Amino acid sequence: MSHERHRHGGHGQPHGHGQPHGHQTHGDPLGNPDDLAAYLERLEGSTRAEWQQPDAIVAALGLRNGDRVCEIGPGPGYFTLRLARAVGPQGRVFAVEAEPRIADVLRTRLVEAQVANADVILAADDETLPPESVNLVLIVNTFHHFARGAAYLRALATRLAPNGAIVNIDFHAGDLPFGPPPEHRVSREEFIAAARTAGLAVVREEVFLPYQYYLVLAARNVAR
Repeated sequence: MSHERHRHGGHGQPHGHGQPHGHQTHGDPLGNPDDLAAYLERLEGSTRAEWQQPDAIVAALGLRNGDRVCEIGPGPGYFTLRLARAVGPQGRVFAVEAEPRIADVLRTRLVEAQVANADVILAADDETLPPESVNLVLIVNTFHHFARGAAYLRALATRLAPNGAIVNIDFHAGDLPFGPPPEHRVSREEFIAAARTAGLAVVREEVFLPYQYYLVLAARNVAR
């Protein structure tokens, strides 16, 4: 597997949140659409919750009050607000987003929701890290945008607190009604290979999602 991928735009990518097949051919260099409002409306359509099961995903993360979480590619906050609630006011969420317009939308939503325990970090490059150690790194529908997948996973692992984990959720290979076109996906097996290259091991797998794999990774001999 080649780990050379698109620059990650987080869930701000047109297919990053699991839209029907078809890459955008217009918009900014990250592939985000010209009509941002229409895109966000599609991105958070009512049908997504049926297959994405966001509340079940967050519950399976097992977050505790006071935990620190880094979300890579948060988009407009589909998971961010849920994560902020899960870690409580003493916890912290660092949302790393590559697309400035999407980051602005997320900041506005956090203010409107009166969420004070989440910070939006505009990614300066393809391997932007949280500013401090975290208990969990969450990556949803985003790994295929990383320019250097294994290298970024390894860098993220250096920010994990003791017993911390990286959770990657992404679409299975094959023809599915949601997600990026098949040629742009990273299969479960390909992702596991990248994780091993990064010095990470799969310690748990959840199988309740209909179209996606859900892998929990722990660091193995990652220099800190």
